[in-house]
Amino acid sequence: MRRSGQQGFTLIELIMVIVILGILAATALPKFADLGGDARTASITAASGAVKSAMAIVHSKSLIDGTAGSGSGDTVSLEGTSIDLVYGYPSAAHIHLAAGLGSEYTNTAGVITLGSDSACTFTYSIATSSSAASIGSVTGC
Repeated sequence: MRRSGQQGFTLIELIMVIVILGILAATALPKFADLGGDARTASITAASGAVKSAMAIVHSKSLIDGTAGSGSGDTVSLEGTSIDLVYGYPSAAHIHLAAGLGSEYTNTAGVITLGSDSACTFTYSIATSSSAASIGSVTGC
């Protein structure tokens, strides 16, 4: 017995599937077009969290070592890295070292910047005799 029937897809059916996929891709593209900005924001926010953790760790270590009360000149060692202290918290010059931030971040007097995008930053304010160190909010991303 011989069966008569179609053995595959016709050219028109294949073209229609390609056209439909193209339309779906074109409507979905704007939703994914600006993921770079979201990625930069997430990266600098993660760095801000790392700095907060480093502040707490360094301050705890300085309390244990008895160096938390002095204004400057003291250091603590974290994993072989010497961190300068200001009232028991990392100095602005060494906060990126304490947090373990990579080379994609720059630190200029406590302003942490993500890569070459100088607008995506947060600020680390050093401790004073009456207040702890603090971190400003992420801006410019």
